[in-house]
Amino acid sequence: MDTKKLIRFAICMLIAVLLKQTVHAQNSNSIDKIPMDIAYFRINNIEAPLAKVVYGRPVKTGEQVFGTQVPYDKLWCAGANEATEIKFYQDVSFNGISISAGTYVVYAIPHENQWEIILSANLDVWEVNQYDPVFDRARITVPVAKTEQTAYFSIAFKEQPNGFNMVMRWDTTKINIPVGLINTDNYTAMNN
Repeated sequence: MDTKKLIRFAICMLIAVLLKQTVHAQNSNSIDKIPMDIAYFRINNIEAPLAKVVYGRPVKTGEQVFGTQVPYDKLWCAGANEATEIKFYQDVSFNGISISAGTYVVYAIPHENQWEIILSANLDVWEVNQYDPVFDRARITVPVAKTEQTAYFSIAFKEQPNGFNMVMRWDTTKINIPVGLINTDNYTAMNN
């Protein structure tokens, strides 16, 4: 066998082994069944975002989510698996509380008619296992609204005057978390 054929054969064998390992890894039972999602908030399609949220999207498993699948009055990671993280690219007002630009974990304590929303500076945590109130940067209360039913938990942004709402929806529950832009000069410049 000449050298070129031997090299081609070796490359083909290496590719076959790598493909087999990849397929095995993809078929593994350890693969997470809950997809991660990312949402950005931008103004008028300007490339630089003002906020980004990364979260796990759990699916509804029973007749009702809140009060059963997600218990009332208990700390929840506002998603699934790794705790939800939001990054603010500039200083913001979190329902009136000044928050510096940076990344924070978002926790929630769902109640029947309102939710407590917590921003924590303790990052890269799994669900609520490492929650420590020492790292809290803000704790606010927002009302619950009813909405059309949705099977997957979702977070989106909706522009508001001088800021935006971070909107969480799941099952028939929706909450709006108001976020204001502190530097309205940047907002006005980007909005024109």
